[in-house]
Amino acid sequence: MCADRVFAQGLVAAQGIRATGKRSKDMLAAAFAIAALYVGSTVLTPLYPIYRDAFGFSQLTVTVIYAVYVVGNLAVLFAFGRLSDQIGRRAASQIALGITLLSAMLFLFAQGAGWLIVARAVNGFAAGLGAGALTAWIAELEPRKDRARASVIASAGNLAGLAVGGILAGLLAQYLPAPLRTVFVVYIVTLIAVALFLSKAPETVKHRVQSLAELDLHPRLGVPSEIRFQFLAPACSAFAAFALGGFFAALIPGLLTQELAFSNVAVIGAIVALFFGVACLSSALTRAVSSWVGMFTGAALVFPGVALLICAETYKSMTLLLVASAVAGAAMALSYRGSLQVVNEIAPSDRRAEVVSTYLLMCYLGNSVPVLGVGLLSSALGAPIAHRIFAAVVAALALTSLLVGTAGRRRMAHKPSPA
Repeated sequence: MCADRVFAQGLVAAQGIRATGKRSKDMLAAAFAIAALYVGSTVLTPLYPIYRDAFGFSQLTVTVIYAVYVVGNLAVLFAFGRLSDQIGRRAASQIALGITLLSAMLFLFAQGAGWLIVARAVNGFAAGLGAGALTAWIAELEPRKDRARASVIASAGNLAGLAVGGILAGLLAQYLPAPLRTVFVVYIVTLIAVALFLSKAPETVKHRVQSLAELDLHPRLGVPSEIRFQFLAPACSAFAAFALGGFFAALIPGLLTQELAFSNVAVIGAIVALFFGVACLSSALTRAVSSWVGMFTGAALVFPGVALLICAETYKSMTLLLVASAVAGAAMALSYRGSLQVVNEIAPSDRRAEVVSTYLLMCYLGNSVPVLGVGLLSSALGAPIAHRIFAAVVAALALTSLLVGTAGRRRMAHKPSPA
């Protein structure tokens, strides 16, 4: 009898281990999918100089091509942000991968700047849709329901994809024939493989809509009046962090080719990969750092990051640019992770979704508006002056985050506790 009981307990334990292993594998598939989505966000970066020569457009057009990505992001935020809650994580993720595949096809057959603009907007829509669905799916697939670990895995997948996109495109474009075609053939094959891998993961949304008429696509944005002052600090921190990301994803090719006279696109890819690779490592290695400390540390690192960037351009130093990339990457990761956690902490539970959506709006705008501004200023004043103005604006936002965040924490500390 005792032996039977021990055998039964062992069988249950073995089944639990197998189930945990299965869910870990499914979670890994979702992490690969989020990485694959974000490869498409930076795969274009090393190719910008080649596109400029092939299609004959200006640096301003490059910034427009990059910035139009936010159009797709905003379309998701305003209309489809909650789609995966209604149709399921797997369906929304597969739709996002399919739309990413469409954008890759548009890039593959691009014949001019118009093609690239449309493809970037489509890619932005796919990334916005897929990132939300896959981030939620990863949290639900985490075997121990450890939300902190799930957040680290999701953000690591995101940043790893951004790093891989840059280095992969740079190497393929520099050392293989058909530089504007080969990388997208490889990317298309990768997307198909990831979609097949992901199709075996279980659906975690139990109650899904049965028809299009049941879908609720109304946007939810807003910040309650009682937390608006506290919200300002993470909003400024996120805007500055994503502005740095936009600079490295859109403007580094121009800085390297025109100011530092580097024509090797593999070098461009390596700089982009260094920035996002350090961001990925920083996010993973600072998991134990609290939200406010992380946000403040990220904001403080913005100052040396932009200073080193300007010095690298002024003295035409690749060494300084490498250091600037690493420091700025750490600044972005800590600012983003810390500010998002702060937003989740200060938001009332019954309005968290709309507060987080408003926070994401600041991220999307930070990723595109400063880049477009630099493009316009570069045409009028020259790139070096435009880059200095960019550095001053980003530093001012980081300083605002530090000052307002400190004041906000004091206000929260002195707020009377409810009876």
